[in-house]
Parts: sequence; structure tokens; C-alpha cells
Amino acid sequence: MTKKGFDKKLLLGIGISLFFLFLLFRKIDFDKLIIAFREMDYRYLLPAVAVTFVSYYFRAIRWKYLLLPIKKTSMANLFPSTIIGYMANNLLPARLGEFVRAYVLGQKEKIETSAVFATLVVDRLFDGFTVLLILLVTFFTVRLPAGMENVQHGLVVGGYVTLAIYALVVAFLVVLKKRTSWTIHLVGSLLKPFPARISEKVIPLLGSFISGLRLSSKPVELFALFGTSIIIWATAIWPVHMLLRSFGIALPVTASMFIMVFLVFAVMVPASPGYVGTYHAACVYGLMAFAIQKERALSVALVIHGLSFFPVICAGFYYLWRDNVSLKKIRETSTQQEKILE
Repeated sequence: MTKKGFDKKLLLGIGISLFFLFLLFRKIDFDKLIIAFREMDYRYLLPAVAVTFVSYYFRAIRWKYLLLPIKKTSMANLFPSTIIGYMANNLLPARLGEFVRAYVLGQKEKIETSAVFATLVVDRLFDGFTVLLILLVTFFTVRLPAGMENVQHGLVVGGYVTLAIYALVVAFLVVLKKRTSWTIHLVGSLLKPFPARISEKVIPLLGSFISGLRLSSKPVELFALFGTSIIIWATAIWPVHMLLRSFGIALPVTASMFIMVFLVFAVMVPASPGYVGTYHAACVYGLMAFAIQKERALSVALVIHGLSFFPVICAGFYYLWRDNVSLKKIRETSTQQEKILE
């Protein structure tokens, strides 16, 4: 990606963030917003932060298992690298935090950055499957207030669609792993009607992905990968549930799962660093589906975003300082890695 193209993506993201912030704050009664903050029970904040860091710790544990085919790595290196990566995702555009995370651990463990990054692709794949599972459970179990019957019906339909997508993705990955050449050739044939540049990007990407897909064959280690994925997302949903309670919003845990799914999709939308605007809009409109007043929903969104933003940034800078790591240097290296992949 050229610097000009990078700048365009950054400006587009900032523009999208400003658009959503405008939608959120127009016609807001700021007196009601302040009242919502005054009524908040702040005792929930510290436990919510603690559980969030538990989620990061289990991410490091899962990463350890993904790296086993390459090297037995140390949690003393994995956890700080994870925190630094998520800090970078909040501060740098274009999700460069994934490259930062791979670079930092690669330097600590003396592993090639490209090999470490391949494990993060699989890491995201596990996240994707777990989120699909959460989405499936949510669509079939969440209950919206009276008057939202059409939306409720749409959620059930969405559940069936999600189930179908989940089955197709699993089937594709199994076939890709078992019959790699045949599958890549089939994908190439299907992409022929489209511009050549699409095929030129997709085919090498599939090849790189399958070559980097090296999972342990030991049942205990595979169970650990799936088990940690469930714990990661359970400990990501729990703080959302606690913060809803802190604002006096008594909704079932399926509602917190519903909000989390919205937040996951929000971070996929191009936005400014830190997902400002898109993250808040996802939370607000998700809560409004449960008949929560907009001002209260916005106050919840601001706190949830702050909890996912500031603590990990402080912890990330601490680890950078402790290990004498230059953020400028890893940003430059990460940008170079992104150019190579593109």
C-alpha cells in the first residue's frame, strides 16, 4: 500500500467515525446523559477491567498453543506481546496491531515475524468461529421487547443463515486442507469472471493461509484451543454484562451477547483508530433494540469503549517502557510487513 493510499484509508475512516458521532450526538439531551453517569454504580468498573485482562491472558494462552508446532514459547513474552498488540490496534490505523503483536513476540522469541503472523491468522479464525457460535446462540435465544416482533423474526431467520454460513465455512476449510490444489484451482475457476487483480490476491492468500495452518494433532492441545476460545469470549461478554448492571439495566446475558456481536461487527467497519463512532453506534443501537433510552445507551457505550480502550493502552505503554521497545520502530516494521502482504 502506498503512503497516499494509506492516507486515503485513514481519512475515510475518520470521515466514517465523524458521521456516526454526528448521528449519535444530534438531538441528545445532555442533561439526561449527565444524569445517567451520576446514577451509575462505579463499583462495577474495577471488576470489569480485571475480567477484561483475564480475557487478554487467555488470548495469550491460546496463542501459546497455536505456536507449539513452531516453538514452545513463554507466557512471560506472550502476554506482554498480546497487550502491546491490542494497544497498537487502538492507536494505529488499519489494524496494524496484529503486525505489531507478531513483530514484538518474534523479537522476544527469535522467531520469524511472518511465521508468527501466520499463527495470528489462525487465531482470528478461531475468533471468527466462536463469534459465529455466539451469533447463532443469540439469534435463537434473545428476546426483544413487545413491538419488536418483526426484528425478532428477522433474528431467527438470521440464525438459520448464520448456521448455513458456519457449515459452509467449515466444509470449505476441511476440503481446502484435505485437497488443497483442487480447491485452489476451483476457486481460481470461480473467480475468472471477475477482474484478474482479485484472483491475484485471493489465490496466493489461500496458499499462504493453508501453509501456515499448522495445528497440533494432540487431542488435549486441540481441546485447549477450543476451550480457551470459549473462555476468551465469555470473559469479553461478562464485562459488558457488568457495565449494563452498573447503569441499572437488568437484561439477560443473551442481551450482552447480542451487544457483543454488534461490537464485533463495528470494529470491522473502517473507522478512525480506536473504532471511535462505529463502536459507540453499535452499542447504542443494539441497546435501543431493548427499548433503552438513547441517552442512557450512549452513556453505556462511552463507558464500555473507555474500558476497552484506556486500560490496555496504559498496560501496553508500561510493557513498552519495561522492555525498552520502540513503538516507532515496530510501527515502521509493521507497515513494511503490510506492504509485503498486499
